[in-house]
Amino acid sequence: MTEHPSRVLVLNSGSSSVKYQLFDMTDQSRLAAGLVERIGEAGARLVHTPAGGERRERTDVPLPDHTAALRAAADELAADGHRLDDPRLAAIGHRVVHGGLRFTEPTVITDEVIAEIERLVPVAPLHNPANLTGIRTALELNPRVPQVAVFDTAFHTTMPEYAARYAIDTATADAHRVRRYGFHGTSHAYVSRRTAELLGKDVADVNVIVLHLGNGASASAVAGGRCVDTSMGLTPLEGLVMGTRSGDTDPAVIFHLSRVAGMSVDEIDVLLNKRSGLVGLCGDNDMREITRRMAEGDAAARLAFAIYTYRLKKYIGAYYAVLGRVDAIAFTAGVGENAANVRAAAVEGLVGFGVVVDEKRNTTPGSGPRFISPQYASVAVAVVPTDEELEIASQAFTLVSP
Repeated sequence: MTEHPSRVLVLNSGSSSVKYQLFDMTDQSRLAAGLVERIGEAGARLVHTPAGGERRERTDVPLPDHTAALRAAADELAADGHRLDDPRLAAIGHRVVHGGLRFTEPTVITDEVIAEIERLVPVAPLHNPANLTGIRTALELNPRVPQVAVFDTAFHTTMPEYAARYAIDTATADAHRVRRYGFHGTSHAYVSRRTAELLGKDVADVNVIVLHLGNGASASAVAGGRCVDTSMGLTPLEGLVMGTRSGDTDPAVIFHLSRVAGMSVDEIDVLLNKRSGLVGLCGDNDMREITRRMAEGDAAARLAFAIYTYRLKKYIGAYYAVLGRVDAIAFTAGVGENAANVRAAAVEGLVGFGVVVDEKRNTTPGSGPRFISPQYASVAVAVVPTDEELEIASQAFTLVSP
C-alpha cells in the first residue's frame, strides 16, 4: 500500500536569510528546523537542528545567493534522511508577505501567481522580492512537488471596507492599490484559534484582541474567527510602536522633513522604517535591554517603554469598542510571550473594562498557552505562543491533500 504524502517543508525567505522547518502533518511533529543567514555576506552560516538530535552549525559552506543557501539546507535535511525528492513530501509552503486583495487564501504557485506577487512588489518592496527568490529557487530544486504560497495579508481580507479604506480620493486609491492590508496574518489566525481552544469554546463564538509583539508588532480585532480590523496598513509601518518602525505618525511629518530638513523620500523611508520605534527613541530595540536600562534609572528607556505600552493600550481600547464584546486578549511573539512588564503595563488601568492581570500568573515563566488573568476577570488575558510555520504547513497541507 502506497503511503500518502504527509510532509510539508516551510520556507520563509528574507532578503539575506532563509528559515525552514519540516513537518510531518500526520501528528504535526517537527522533523527538522534551520536558519541560513547573512546570505551573500562575509560570515554566512547555516544552523540546522534535527528533531531529537544535536544542533549543527556550518560556516564553511559558500553561500553567495539564495540558491546556494537552499541547496545547503537541502543537503542538511538529506543528511537526516529527509530528501527533497522524497515521495512523502506533500508540499513546500512559502511565506509571502503581501498578497493584495486577490489572494485571500493559500494558493498553489503557478507562473500567473508569481507574476501577481511581482506586481505587488511596490507595496512590499522589502519582502515580496525575497519571497519570490525563495519560490523560484525551490521550484528549481524540486519542480515535482506542489509549491504553496501562504500570504501574511490573507487573514485580514475579511476586514469591512470602512476599516480597510483610507479617506483619500477613491480613484487615486484604487489606481494605485492604496488601502489597508494588514500583516502577520498567519500568526493572528493561529493565535486567535488557539485562544478559543484555551477558553474551551468554538472559535466562531469568541471575540479576541491579538497582540503580536516582536520586532515588528501588530494588533488585530478578531470576531468569530474573522479579522475585522488590524493595526498595520498598506505596509507594515502603520500601527504600534515597533523595534525600528515608528508606527502611527502624522503623514505631514514626511512633508515637513522634506521641506524643512531637506530629506529625500528615500531618507525619510529609512528614518521611519529603520531608525524609529524603540531604537529611535532610546537606541535599543531589544525589550530585555530596555528593561535593564529602566531598572538603572535610564530616562530615555523609560520614556520609550511608556510610549510603546501607551500605544498598545490605545489599540486595546479601540478594538474593545470595535468588537463590542471581548472574550480574551492574547499576547504573542517574542515580546508578547516573554515580557511580563509589557503585558502588565498594556492593561494597567483597564479594570473597569474587566481587563486585569494577576501578578503571580503574569510573572511566572511558562512555555505553553496560559491565562495570566485572575479567575474572576470578565475578560481573559492570555499568553499564547505563536507558530507561524505550523500554520503555513497546515494551510499548505490542507490545500494539496485529496
